[in-house]
Amino acid sequence: MYYQNKLDSLKDVFGAEQIQLELDCLWVDGRAYPIVDDVIVLLEPSQYPAPLRKRLQNGGQSKGTPGPDDFAEDIQFTFGEEWKTYSKIVAENDKEFQQYFDLVDLDQLSDLRVCDLGCGIGRWSYFLRNKCRELVLVDFSEAVFVARENLRDSDHAIFFMGDIKRLPFRNDFAEFLFSLGVLHHLPTPALDEVVALKNYAPRLLIYLYYALDNRPVFYKYLLSAVNLARGILAKLRNPHFREVFCWLGAIAVYRPMVCLGIMLKPFGLEEQVPLYQGYQGKSIRRIRQDVYDRFFTRIEQRVSRREILELEGTFSKINVSDEIPYWHFLCMR
Repeated sequence: MYYQNKLDSLKDVFGAEQIQLELDCLWVDGRAYPIVDDVIVLLEPSQYPAPLRKRLQNGGQSKGTPGPDDFAEDIQFTFGEEWKTYSKIVAENDKEFQQYFDLVDLDQLSDLRVCDLGCGIGRWSYFLRNKCRELVLVDFSEAVFVARENLRDSDHAIFFMGDIKRLPFRNDFAEFLFSLGVLHHLPTPALDEVVALKNYAPRLLIYLYYALDNRPVFYKYLLSAVNLARGILAKLRNPHFREVFCWLGAIAVYRPMVCLGIMLKPFGLEEQVPLYQGYQGKSIRRIRQDVYDRFFTRIEQRVSRREILELEGTFSKINVSDEIPYWHFLCMR
């Protein structure tokens, strides 16, 4: 029973008065949460993905039952399939981790409980696993089961399958929370969700897709074409089509654009080339994963640096990084 030695932590995360652990269930103040492969399931049955319904043998109870209006089943499906396909943590993720966490003094996390909200396969928590006291990983898709496998050797990690907007946790259950590449895929305004997260931790590290506000204007026209294509492609769930499309996108579009940027670099024009800055040096496998994310995810919000800084009235301090990926920022309550 993985959580036998973590009951005090769970009680604190929930802010519960009573907590009881059974083999396949966690009772919190009289409410039961299923445990599947060491993942505590917080979702309502109507939000269960089909494989989980089958495993819990309650498909007939929830199938066809509408979920909350602000819960996107197609986004849940896409990310579940994406991270089951691209399930391995690879060496180049380490460089990406350093880029995202350039605003954070990692030494200050050593005695803290850190929450990875929208953890996917746990690739960022993997690089934090020896830098904090405790990890809380949350995802609403089946990716969280992959995260459990990737952090199999981390006994100080707690895994939840839950809806970001409906977490039954107490205020300030974590001392530091990060949510990277998640909130812009919600069907509610991403910046509103940033504000809501301040109830859970005094410091937040956030990454939201940028509105191309530091790029030439033609980038926005290209993005409009991508958005039209995504609106159609996101409806197609055939796994073979998605695989072939990701290969073609990586080989026929992304990689040639990177090569073009390399050719123009001696002339100082490389930043005029779409995709170059973000994908130079990345493997085909890593690029394929981003093609999947970009074209098969229906909801994609984008925000400008100015819009982020307008949150300063809500937080005591906001620090936006000038480095890629744009925009990632640190909020202090």
